[in-house]
Amino acid sequence: MNNQLKKTISMKIKRLDMFPNHFFGAAEINKEEYKINIQGQSILREQLIKLPIKFKDEKALLRLSGINDTFFEDIVNYKGESEWVEIDSDRILYYLADHQDQIDTIDILSRF
Repeated sequence: MNNQLKKTISMKIKRLDMFPNHFFGAAEINKEEYKINIQGQSILREQLIKLPIKFKDEKALLRLSGINDTFFEDIVNYKGESEWVEIDSDRILYYLADHQDQIDTIDILSRF
């Protein structure tokens, strides 16, 4: 059984605006534009991702990357489909608060 991770989805960040407790903007996946919302997790919500396209794995490694080879990674649980990209992760939220202008891509890596 091959458990090696591979890039399954790549999102280009077109716009990401900062609000007091979240980021909201637009991302492009396979030449389609979707809204993207990134917020922290709460006591009731775990680290998660919801996507507007099909995804086969129950967990995903999110790799944020951008200028000067900057990157950051976090593991989240896949929680189903949504009309837009929804990411709940304190680690990603706090990283973006300091590096918002450096990130232009979010790659989703999984086993399938």
